Amino acid sequence: QVHLVESGGGLVQAGGSLRLSCAASGSIFSINAMGWYRQAPGKQRELVAFITRGGRTNYAESVKDRFTISRDNAKNTVYLQMNSLKPEDTAVYYCNADIIGYDVSSRDYWGQGTQVTVSS
Repeated sequence: QVHLVESGGGLVQAGGSLRLSCAASGSIFSINAMGWYRQAPGKQRELVAFITRGGRTNYAESVKDRFTISRDNAKNTVYLQMNSLKPEDTAVYYCNADIIGYDVSSRDYWGQGTQVTVSS
C-alpha cells in the first residue's frame, strides 16, 4: 500500500554535488521520521541522516557539514543535498520512512535505492 521512490542519483566527480529526493505515496496517515541510508559493496548499511516531522536532524559524522537533509511534509517527500562529494560516498542510497497507517501502527518502509558514484 505504501511506496517510496527515490531519484537523483548518478555519477559525479569528487567535489561535486547531487540532490536526492524520495516521495512516499499510498495509504498514509502520517509520517514520523524520514531518513537516508547507504550501503557500499562489502559493507553494512549505515545511517546517513534522518529528520523528524518537526525538522530535527541528525547526521553521520562522515557527512556532517557536507550533506543537508530536509523534508516537505505536504508532499511526503524527503531530500538529501550532498555537497563536496568524496569517493568514499559511493554507495546505493536508500530512503527510509517511519509511516503510520490508518490502523495506527508504525512501520518502516524502504525505497528501491539509487546509485551514487563519486569518481576521483
